[in-house]
Amino acid sequence: MNIDIDQSLRQILADVLGLSATQVAAFDAETGLFGHLPELDSMSVAGLLTEMEDRLGFIIEDDEVDGELLESYGSLLAFARAKLA
Repeated sequence: MNIDIDQSLRQILADVLGLSATQVAAFDAETGLFGHLPELDSMSVAGLLTEMEDRLGFIIEDDEVDGELLESYGSLLAFARAKLA
């Protein structure tokens, strides 16, 4: 099963945070997430990580979650790609 991690992650962000497809499509590696998107607050982080686990098929350990993980779209995408590598 070859999934497009980038597209899947964009869909998860749109679904969990209630963002428009247009907004999420404009994200690049430098796009800030936590602290930049009002929709992504401490309550929505858990939902986002749970959806990533469910849809992408990996487990995120507590010690893997830090500020850098959610700093930018690029860092989150790199994390997801590394988990699936």
